[in-house]
Amino acid sequence: MSGLRISPWKRYGHDRLYVNLPDGTNVAWYDRRTGRLTVLAEEYRAEVVDVIAPHLSTVGVPPSTEAGTLPPDPADDLASNRPGEALRRKVDELAPRTWLYLLMRLLGRRSEADRWRSGLKGEQVTGAELERLATGGWRVLHSIPLPGDADIDHLLIGPGGVFCLNTKHHPGARVWVGDDSVRIGGQSYPHVRKSRNEARRASRVLTGGCGFPVDVQPVLVFVGAARVTTVATLLDVRVYEGREVSALGPLTGTLAPPDVERIYAVARNRRTWERA
Repeated sequence: MSGLRISPWKRYGHDRLYVNLPDGTNVAWYDRRTGRLTVLAEEYRAEVVDVIAPHLSTVGVPPSTEAGTLPPDPADDLASNRPGEALRRKVDELAPRTWLYLLMRLLGRRSEADRWRSGLKGEQVTGAELERLATGGWRVLHSIPLPGDADIDHLLIGPGGVFCLNTKHHPGARVWVGDDSVRIGGQSYPHVRKSRNEARRASRVLTGGCGFPVDVQPVLVFVGAARVTTVATLLDVRVYEGREVSALGPLTGTLAPPDVERIYAVARNRRTWERA
């Protein structure tokens, strides 16, 4: 025997047993919730099964095995990101000093930090609604960094599929959503095209990381708008007003629980997105 050791690990809703060599090298892990055993070093498979056998949740049923992904290093784990994490950093960087902030307020002027702060509020509202879906088997990640100083506002993974959400905060505005662009107050914005592109980008990255096709659907969320009008011909991008995003919760029939966990494990690792 190689002196394999069992280390329990509970976090983010998981309940796992890690099998390690005496020097701490991980060779396998067993998910108590799904009964799935993932072996990382094939030369230890027989010994791993012997060591893990007393911990199997179902007597007489051998654990299933497949290649898996370990929880990332804490520094690379996006599961700890709060809604609007990237915008929060921008606000902190750009916020003017107290005296300048008061002067701008007196003059009725908005700073660049104020604009980022408005976007942050929108992402916080959407993020709070998405977090409520966790009890239905959904996983959610916020502020996923992409190359080029860009990010995905929210990524929702669950029984109904994978959704890439782009949140926009336009308090009191009348919003018109067309097939390719959005009009607000006489100005045109590329929100629809951007949402499509982000979803395609996420699909490509997750498919490569998971080893099986991962379809990602684009979603546009408008927070605080007085009215949102969407053309009937826009079929590939979902559009919601604020808290209506909870309508995604009841969707089912697309992903099985093991697939949800696999996609989530890949998506939560910052390194997955380095070449997005």
